[in-house]
Amino acid sequence: MLSNDLPNIVAVDLGAESCRVSLLQWHGRTPRIDLVHRFPNAPVVYEGSLRWDLDRIIEELHIGLARCAERCRSIASVGVDGWAVDYVRLNGQRAPLAAPYCYRDLRTEPIFARLQERGINDDLFRLTGVQPLRINTLYQLIADNPVGIAPDTPWVNLPEYVTGLLCGQFVSEYTNATHTGLIDTRRHAWCDEVFNQCGLSLRAAPELVATGTDLGPLRGPMRGPLESNPAFEATRVIVPACHDTASAVAAIALDGDDWAYISSGTWSLVGTLIEQPVTTDAAYASGFTNLGAAGGRTCFHKNVNGMWLVQQTIEQLCAGGNRWTMAELISAAERVEAPDGLLNVDAPELLLPGAMASVINAQRLSRGLEPIEERASAAPAFAALIFHSLATRYAAVLRDIETLTGKALHKLAIVGGGSLNQFLNRLTTESTGLELHCGVPESSTIGNFAVQLATLEGQPNVSERVRYWARILTAPREC
Repeated sequence: MLSNDLPNIVAVDLGAESCRVSLLQWHGRTPRIDLVHRFPNAPVVYEGSLRWDLDRIIEELHIGLARCAERCRSIASVGVDGWAVDYVRLNGQRAPLAAPYCYRDLRTEPIFARLQERGINDDLFRLTGVQPLRINTLYQLIADNPVGIAPDTPWVNLPEYVTGLLCGQFVSEYTNATHTGLIDTRRHAWCDEVFNQCGLSLRAAPELVATGTDLGPLRGPMRGPLESNPAFEATRVIVPACHDTASAVAAIALDGDDWAYISSGTWSLVGTLIEQPVTTDAAYASGFTNLGAAGGRTCFHKNVNGMWLVQQTIEQLCAGGNRWTMAELISAAERVEAPDGLLNVDAPELLLPGAMASVINAQRLSRGLEPIEERASAAPAFAALIFHSLATRYAAVLRDIETLTGKALHKLAIVGGGSLNQFLNRLTTESTGLELHCGVPESSTIGNFAVQLATLEGQPNVSERVRYWARILTAPREC
C-alpha cells in the first residue's frame, strides 16, 4: 500500500484530434486532477502522404511537462497512452527514420486487398482475434516494404515512442500491441505465423511488456530540457494501458462480471471484458474484435458509429453560420417527437465524411420515408433520429455480446465524451434495459492514473487495485 503521502503523477494522453497533459495531486486523501496543457493535433500532408507532425507533438509535451513541474515539488511517475496502430520507424541511432504515417493514409488499400484475395485476412482473425482492418499496423508495415524500408528496420507504436523518449527504452505495451494485428492474444506474445505469412521481421518488433511495467527513471532524450526542474529528479516512467480505449475501460470501477461498456465519442466501442478471446466464425462475421485490457483480460467489442454522425450533419447544415453548440442541440433534440423510422447507423455510406444530412435523407428515401428538410433549424430533428438509432443499435450489439460470450449482462458503463449526453443515455437505458453507470469524459486519463498508482504501490497489472484507484479518482454522477 502507498503511504499517507500520496504521489503526484502525470498522465499524457495522445489523441488524433487533441493531446492532453494532466497532473494528479492530493489534498490529504482527496484527489485533484488538473488538465495542465491541451493542444490540437491533426495529420499533415507531406510529400503526398498523410503524416503526423511528431516534432511539434514532442515540443508541446515538453511545455506540458514543464508546467506540471511548476505546480508541485516532486512528480513520482509519468505514463503515456494514445491512439493505436500508428508507429515510428527508428534508424541506427534510434531516431525517427521519417515522419510517421497517419492511419488514414491510403497506402494500405492495395495491401489489404491483396491479402484479402489470398485469404490471409480470414486467417488473421483466427490467429490474433483482431478484425482485419486496413489501418492496422500489420498492413502499414507491409506497405513500408515497396518504398525501400528494410523489414528489419525497428519500429515502435506512437505512445511507446514517447515513452522511450522519457526513459530510453523502446518497448511495446500489451494492450497497444494487440491493435497491431500481430499478437497471439491467447499466448500474449508476438505471433510468429503472422509475421512469416506477411513477410515481416520479428527482429524489428519491440520487446513486449505488460501493462503497468516500471521502465525506470526519467533519463531518455526528453530528460534534457527538463533537467532544471527538480520535480523530475526521482520520476519513474510507467507504461499504463498504452491504448487509450484500454485506459478508458480501466477507469471503470464496477465489480462483478455482469457489465458491459460503451466508450462513447466520435465512434462508439460497445463491448465487455472477458478472460479469453472469442475467435469463432460468428464473432468474426459479426465484426467483433479481441484486444488487450489491463489485468491481462480481453476487451471484446465492436465498433459502432457515434457522435461523428451529429458532427458531420452539423458541418453540412450550419456551413453558413448559425452553428449549434452540442448542449443546445441535445436539449432541442429531446423535445422532438420520436422518429418514424430508424437509421442503419453502420451503413458504409454513413462512415464516410461529407454531406451527412443528405446521405441520411437518401437512406430514408430508400425506405419510403419522407426526407428531413436540410437546413440549420432542422438539426434537432436529425440529432433525435441519430440518437434514437444509436440507442437501438447499442441494444442489438449488446444482445450479440451475450450470445457470443455466454454472459448475462445487467449493468452498462458509459465512458468518454458521449457520457455527458443525457438524452442518448436515457434512450440507451430504455432500449437495453440495463442499469446505467456514467464515467467521466476524460476516462483514459483516469485509467492511466489508476494503473500508475497500482504500480507505485507494488501491484502492477492487478485488476482489483486498478479498479480500487479508479474508484478513488472518480466520483459517481447521474447519467
